[in-house]
Parts: sequence; structure tokens; C-alpha cells
Amino acid sequence: MIDNLKLNEILFLDIETVPICSSMEEMPESFQNHWEKKSAYFRTENESAADVFQKAGIYSEFGRIVCISVGYINNDFFRVKSFADDNEKKLLTDFSAMIYAWDKTGSKSLCGHNLKEFDVPYIARRMLVNGMSLPPAFNIAGKKPWEVKHLDTLELWKFGDYKHFTSLALLADLFEIPTPKDDIDGSQVYEVYYKEKDIERILRYCEKDVLCVANLLLRFLGKPIIPIEKMQSV
Repeated sequence: MIDNLKLNEILFLDIETVPICSSMEEMPESFQNHWEKKSAYFRTENESAADVFQKAGIYSEFGRIVCISVGYINNDFFRVKSFADDNEKKLLTDFSAMIYAWDKTGSKSLCGHNLKEFDVPYIARRMLVNGMSLPPAFNIAGKKPWEVKHLDTLELWKFGDYKHFTSLALLADLFEIPTPKDDIDGSQVYEVYYKEKDIERILRYCEKDVLCVANLLLRFLGKPIIPIEKMQSV
């Protein structure tokens, strides 16, 4: 499958998420109780549910999307477009319109790192929470695995081995894919969004991750990577 890919029909994607609000106390009491139960699975005995609330952004029931970046390969260039907004429904509506225009039937491929377990289900769930219909590319509930055309670089790297998670950052270093070291990482998105209130910085970080995913797939295919100087916003 990977040898017969049409690179011009792949849309690379990455999302950035944060907790639904800046602190646990801002949630309704019922959701605070739900978070108490959810966080009990991973917090230490010395930590409270409030102490680990920064991690709530990875769960679609307690988090929201603040940025989606997509990109595609066009000759030697990488074209990228981002949707970033404090209003999640507006962000998702704009993104959905773009996805509908790009793929009306769900026949093309999305590509991301851990896309199948994180990005796609997270976007689909948040669309439903916001009362939106799902574009064909995200309306995949109940489909057989071979019916879903999405590409996941984490899945490709595992070769059927499900024991370990390998980060995009590790694979970038392993395959000698240059990545800017002067930026944030995923663990800092909460601070940058709620304390620095710098959504543009999150957007830039998200776009660089999308290019990194594209370059990782190119490495898997034995092709030259695209330097960041050839990343262009559209």
C-alpha cells in the first residue's frame, strides 16, 4: 500500500488541544466528579485531580481543540493552512468546510502521527459535541480497518507491534529530519494558551509538526525531505 501512494492526494494533519477551561474548579460540579474518577487511573497518591488537570486536554470529553493544521505536498514545496480560534465551533466549522471541498466522498487519505487513535477521533467527537455533522473523511465509526484510507505514521512504524508508543520527535531524530529546537512541545501548549495567551505560537508549532509528519512519510518512502524554508502558508 505505501509503495503505491499518490502523495498529491494525501492531506497531512495535526491538532493542538487544551483542557476545556483553565482550571478544574471552573467546570460544573458533575464534570469535576467525572474528572476525579478519570484522573484516578494515572495520578499518583500525592496528586489531586486538580493537580493533573493540565492533562485533561488529551481527553475529548474534558478538552477542546484550539488549532488544526493541514498541509500537502506540491512539487518541492509544502503548502500549509491552519485553523486556530478560541471559539472551537468556528474553528471546526471552517475546517469542516475545507475538508468537504477537498474530499466530498472520503476517498482520499489523511496522514498524521497517532492520527487513528488521537487526531481523527478527537476531531469527530468534538464536532458531535458542537452539534455538527461529520465530513465523510471523519464519519468512520463502524467501518472495517481496511475500509479507512487514513495513514498513520505511528502505525506504519510499528509494523504490527503494539507494545510501544514512539513519539514523532524521536522518529524525527532517528531519521535525521531537522526540526526547530527553539519552539514549544506538546506539554507546554496549556501554559502557552492559558497563561501566555499566545495562540499564534501554538499555530506555528502545529504547522512545524505537520511538516515533520510529511517528511517522516517521505523518509519511509526513501524520498528526500522538504526543508522548512519550502513550507508556504495558503
